[in-house]
Amino acid sequence: MEQSSDLIQQRKLKLEEIRKSGIDPYPYKHPVEDYSAEIIEKCADKQDFGEKQFPVKMAGRIMSMRGHGKAGFAHIQDSTGRIQIYTRRDRIGERTYDELYKRLDIGDIIGVEGWLFRTRTGELTVHVEKLALLAKSLRSLPEKWHGLKDKETRYRQRYVDLIVNSDVKKIFLTRTRIVQTVRSFLDARGFVEVETPVLQPIYGGATARPFVTHHNTLDIDLYLRIADELYLKRLIVGGLADRVYEISKDFRNEGMDKDHNPEFTMLELYQAYSDYEDMMRLAEEMVVYTAREVYGSTTITYQGEEIDLTPPWRRVPMLNAIEDALGAGVKDMSREELVKLASEYNLEARDGQSRGKIINLFFEKFVEKDIIQPAFITDYPVEISPLAKKKRDDDDLTERFEIFIGGLEMGNAFSELNDPADQLERFLDQSQQREAGDEEAHVMDEDYIRALEYGMPPTGGMGIGIDRLVMLLTDMPSLRDVILFPQMRPKEDSRHET
Repeated sequence: MEQSSDLIQQRKLKLEEIRKSGIDPYPYKHPVEDYSAEIIEKCADKQDFGEKQFPVKMAGRIMSMRGHGKAGFAHIQDSTGRIQIYTRRDRIGERTYDELYKRLDIGDIIGVEGWLFRTRTGELTVHVEKLALLAKSLRSLPEKWHGLKDKETRYRQRYVDLIVNSDVKKIFLTRTRIVQTVRSFLDARGFVEVETPVLQPIYGGATARPFVTHHNTLDIDLYLRIADELYLKRLIVGGLADRVYEISKDFRNEGMDKDHNPEFTMLELYQAYSDYEDMMRLAEEMVVYTAREVYGSTTITYQGEEIDLTPPWRRVPMLNAIEDALGAGVKDMSREELVKLASEYNLEARDGQSRGKIINLFFEKFVEKDIIQPAFITDYPVEISPLAKKKRDDDDLTERFEIFIGGLEMGNAFSELNDPADQLERFLDQSQQREAGDEEAHVMDEDYIRALEYGMPPTGGMGIGIDRLVMLLTDMPSLRDVILFPQMRPKEDSRHET
């Protein structure tokens, strides 16, 4: 929907008139001492106010206006909420009222000084004595933003979405609190927060295609990281700390849907002298702690489903979960048998695709979305887990789990592989898969092998998708609802949208 050029022109004319009257429509600063939410809370039980008894200095965006000749009411919105203001010509002066107030529009940002009173209807209101224009809005706010059918417009113009939709603002403030809570949880348990490279000469730590860029001075290609794993484990090797973590932006050159965005936020942590059993306990504790701090309960509702986060969470081996869904076991099937079975279920098994990846196709198609209550899916095939230790009693599987809640994959964890010879063999196998056409297979990282040759203690590692955790705890159906500026398909000229 396009913004009317006539409306924009009318506002530009008002802007010029304000300038001609000697008023700067875009001043450098303005004193703010009070905020609407604090004012309303402080005065909740007060009904009678003496004139000038409660002075205020505040600023905000005009969200509604109604005038009565020589006086007018408006609502202004600051970062904490809304409050009503009352402006009279004889209070702020004829010049300010006629040359400024009458030229204000919904969307303009103003500063006011005055005192509090209650109207006849009991609404707390600021009686304005001083008025200043802080920013003239040249575009009108949409009247029925909630009614827009094209959600893409809200994602593209998040700044407007935040102005007019308090629920959206609440989601992102909750997101900030979730991240702060996760940090405090880990810090209290002795984890050290670190930073590792975003630009990497060799990407690794996950099965994904990277974004490629070029460094002109070095004349080499570099990759935006797809995961933090290999650098964080180098820190465990180096003994920086026994427990490290990073909350970071990762990037994967993949498709976009409600569960995927090419730029996303991950928590990765590593704990020396631990295994994937320890990671399960840590995951339960962290999610429960975060839910209690942010949501106030361990029982939440996600997309109409009541979910109980209380530990212990269910543990189901991956192959068992597939057998339960299909009514047939895949554990002892050869690759050829799996390809045939996949065809019967209309799953595409590509040439060169490993046996483990074909098994994973069945899991993704028939199991994932039906896991509503929190569960650990454990013991993944070795072919799709090149960085995890083999299971103690089965060399075909690994000590790996993924966390599922509400049909969402929330995280991934291993008993970390620390045998350099085994890791080298796994990388070589990944290289063969890559040569067979698997673009997401791991690349060889000789320096990481070298690091392991210095010795890495037994280590448990885990990655948690922050965006998906926020989705869960705010009951949002899509990543785009919890990422402030999600990646969008370009439009020819998005400036003309509203």
